[in-house]
Amino acid sequence: MAMAEARQPMHPGIWTLRPLPEMDDDQFRQWQTLLEERTGMTLSPERRSFLQTNLGIRMREIGCESYQAYYEKVVSGPGAIVEWTTLVDRLTVQETRFFRDGEAFRLVSDYVMTRPRDLLRHRPLEAWSVGCSTGEEPYTLAMLLDQCMEQLALPPLFGITGSDISKPAIQKARDGLYGARKLAGMDEAMRSRYFQPAGADQWQVIPSVRQRVCFTRLNVLDLKNAPMHGMNIIFCQNLLIYFRRWRRREIVKRLTECLAPGGLLVLGQGELDDWQHPSLQRVPSDNVLAWIRRQTDGE
Repeated sequence: MAMAEARQPMHPGIWTLRPLPEMDDDQFRQWQTLLEERTGMTLSPERRSFLQTNLGIRMREIGCESYQAYYEKVVSGPGAIVEWTTLVDRLTVQETRFFRDGEAFRLVSDYVMTRPRDLLRHRPLEAWSVGCSTGEEPYTLAMLLDQCMEQLALPPLFGITGSDISKPAIQKARDGLYGARKLAGMDEAMRSRYFQPAGADQWQVIPSVRQRVCFTRLNVLDLKNAPMHGMNIIFCQNLLIYFRRWRRREIVKRLTECLAPGGLLVLGQGELDDWQHPSLQRVPSDNVLAWIRRQTDGE
């Protein structure tokens, strides 16, 4: 497939177009295997152009002329760990936005509003956004829980954890700084309440919300070592689609182990419809894929 082209200087004042190299089947399979082994992410043959484009851009930036040479640099060359981290960021950060799935967030709100008030008054709610990218989802959860607590006339006892494999994405999330486009479509009252102007077309999540959200770098293949336990809400949307079905089940099984009894697990629609776990009870909904961890599983 023909690729986008970049301008390369021949000498001052003169530019030429230089096509990116083609990727053959063996090279594509080599990169497929590396990505799946290290991140669990699978790339279908239809996404070869996506891989080729992103590899090609990075290769130009560092002056690497072949996919094989870049592969060796990522696997075993000097600075391989740093280069791998940079590449993973390019390949995994996805477009996201605040209040992306309204039905799912309404389910979370209903879940919180119907919990016993004594529990909410004396035990902080803990929520986890898995694959949080640049932070829009965990901040949305924080705003939602803040509103729920206000409606219940309770102090805002809650904390949110956002995790992602991309270090640059996590850093951006910690800053809580977003362009006006990211807030497009958000209710004006929500924007006024939870964001403050921060320069030309920039808005920042207010400190009282940011301080309730923490971020950490985490590969979902390492969930067995994750420090998150006893979570009341686990929100994992638009992440599992990048994994094989057997690995999706393994990931969700690990997430289930991180839920507190009575905790809520929310996935993306269609990500794992044919799966059931003995500790989980499916939430009856036509629009949201979610489960509640049973209270009677011996815990």
